[in-house]
Amino acid sequence: MKNPIGPYPGRQLFLGLTIEGNPFLAYLITGRSPESRERKAVHKDNKVIIGPLGDVKYDPLRHYTALQYDDASGIAAITNGIQTESIFETYRLLYNVKSTPAENYLAMLMDGAGHEPDSLNTPRIGGIITRYDNKPVCILSIKRHDMKAYTRQIDLPKGTMAGISTYSGALESPLPFDPTHGLAELKMSATSISEIAGFLFDISAATNKGLDIRVCTVAAVFNGKCWDVAVVNAQ
Repeated sequence: MKNPIGPYPGRQLFLGLTIEGNPFLAYLITGRSPESRERKAVHKDNKVIIGPLGDVKYDPLRHYTALQYDDASGIAAITNGIQTESIFETYRLLYNVKSTPAENYLAMLMDGAGHEPDSLNTPRIGGIITRYDNKPVCILSIKRHDMKAYTRQIDLPKGTMAGISTYSGALESPLPFDPTHGLAELKMSATSISEIAGFLFDISAATNKGLDIRVCTVAAVFNGKCWDVAVVNAQ
């Protein structure tokens, strides 16, 4: 099996339900340049941080909190940049005041963050898993340079995940992912969190100029009491 987006999704995130019905997320980073590949994911406290392999200058487009979660509420936010904390805190507030976790809150935050200011107009992507009326709520969003944030709540059968990516999959000339053509969907038979992280890492094997473009994967599953988190780093 190969990544459904193609060889170069850029950064990619999936939300879904395990075959047991537990909400989970999975996040992938790939990079064509040495600078993009010289990173790793580190799980610390209630966050997963994407940082450099060595002592290099902070770059907000490459170094950021990708995942932030809360065990008590079952909330987790996953993104490709600076928007993670604001999405997490917004939906934790909605949970605490028992307000409906509507899509428009995520859309406004993504529109506010805007696309990444680089030569490819790289989209920002984000996802939130929260709970309402004792049921999981999963919402995905992508903010391209040429459209308002596309934001969608997804309702999936068990053992399925749906995702978005920054790019549409072409290695030589990356274009922004177009969500209006449909989301990427995958069947997921893995049960453990390490299997989910490894599954996304394995299906995303691709090379550019003879070098593996995979950087890392992050996965998290809410088991009803807490989030279980796993990371796979290429280096």
